[in-house]
Amino acid sequence: MSSNRWLATGNYFTSYKEEQRIFLTHLDRSAMIIFLGALFCWPLLFSVGNKYMLVIDNILVAMIAVMGLNLVTGFAGLISIGHAAFVGIGAYTVASFARVLGDSHILVTHCWPLLIVLSGCMGAVFGAIVGLPALRLKHLYLAIATLSFQMIFQWVINFMNFFDQGQTISVGRVFWFTGKVVRKEHYLFWYYVILVTLVLLGFAVRNLLRTRYGRCLVAVRDNDRAADAMGMHPGFTKVYAFGLAGFFAGVAGALHAYLYRGVGIDSFTLHHSINYLAMAIVGGLGTLQGSFWGPLAIMVLNLQVESLSEWAGSHLTAATNLTTALKPLSFGLVIVLFLMFEPRGIANWWRITRTYVKLWPFRY
Repeated sequence: MSSNRWLATGNYFTSYKEEQRIFLTHLDRSAMIIFLGALFCWPLLFSVGNKYMLVIDNILVAMIAVMGLNLVTGFAGLISIGHAAFVGIGAYTVASFARVLGDSHILVTHCWPLLIVLSGCMGAVFGAIVGLPALRLKHLYLAIATLSFQMIFQWVINFMNFFDQGQTISVGRVFWFTGKVVRKEHYLFWYYVILVTLVLLGFAVRNLLRTRYGRCLVAVRDNDRAADAMGMHPGFTKVYAFGLAGFFAGVAGALHAYLYRGVGIDSFTLHHSINYLAMAIVGGLGTLQGSFWGPLAIMVLNLQVESLSEWAGSHLTAATNLTTALKPLSFGLVIVLFLMFEPRGIANWWRITRTYVKLWPFRY
């Protein structure tokens, strides 16, 4: 690397250790610290209503879920159409404890960090089980297998009395060092919890991609036979990719359960699986930044389209059918346009912008 770690003009690595640094320059590290500081401080400086804070919390939860989907689909190249079911596994793990022990039991309200980790582990177990067909199946056939798991999950939840046949199972309010988290502070409290979880998991993914196991994911995606010839195990890599995706999804599901203080099947249907896949595509498959940009773009788009539909419904009474179809139309159109004109997603725009800023005023 260049001797000037603040404004390096090129890559001058002299060892593999230098090349594997998370931050290539001090400027990158400083920008990240400032950005994270802004994320943690802005709620203390600006007053935000519960409605908008809930939207922000939902975006952060979706980022965690899409981060796991990006591991299995973006980095490992395995199509998964049942990701919402893995998120549901994590949510219903919390709901199961709340139903058996009571929604105000100390394990649910006081030991919630442990329960979130346990939900992630349950998601990882089911993810590894669903990943077993990847030993034999590829491409469309594997996608059908994950779709089958989504259908099985919905059927089990809808027809089992233990899960109240898909009806909402309540989860009690949690406790913190300052006592019980009251309704007024609920969404702000979970904003910080979800943000800390997102940052930790983001750095975990970034470090994973620097290890041999992360490189195995990319190698199997590019050519599993070549990866096998180089000493990697494609089958094991595919299974643990599904396990990792299940862990991230389980954590996201547990956070969703605590955020809404309840769990219902309506939040984990096939529609939500397609939504997660769309977020990964729009953000950029195979990139860590895409896991952040995709959920932000899709959820902001949904909010804007809902506002536009309400306005059109109130002013254009004769176009009721048009306003009803506006949201799915825009959703599908965005996916098609990105697949046609920007298959690398918004993350590619971010890469181009960063390169331009670093090289300005030079073109090359």
